[in-house]
Amino acid sequence: MPTANLHHTHLFSSDIDATVDWWRRMLGAELAFDDMFGGARNVFLRVGSGRLHLYDQPPRDQGKGTVHHLGVQTDDLAALVAHMESGGVEFRAPSREFGTWRYVMVEA
Repeated sequence: MPTANLHHTHLFSSDIDATVDWWRRMLGAELAFDDMFGGARNVFLRVGSGRLHLYDQPPRDQGKGTVHHLGVQTDDLAALVAHMESGGVEFRAPSREFGTWRYVMVEA
């Protein structure tokens, strides 16, 4: 079987400018592409070694469950949490541990 790598996660965005701003300020995302195609503005962000593809259009399904979560890896969770809190992000709960994994959840 050939090796497969996740290229990007594609999300609809009701406010693409606010979404891009949040990912850049909170997680250091870099703008890779911002242009029209497929009849709408599309933005690709580099987030570390991953990519996020935003489509300037409200979600087609307003119900919950369209996307469960996005996982973002960091080498310093405490520092990232402190940075995000200083930017006004509120977390659902403190950091949690699951075996050797540590994680924290934040709403979009």
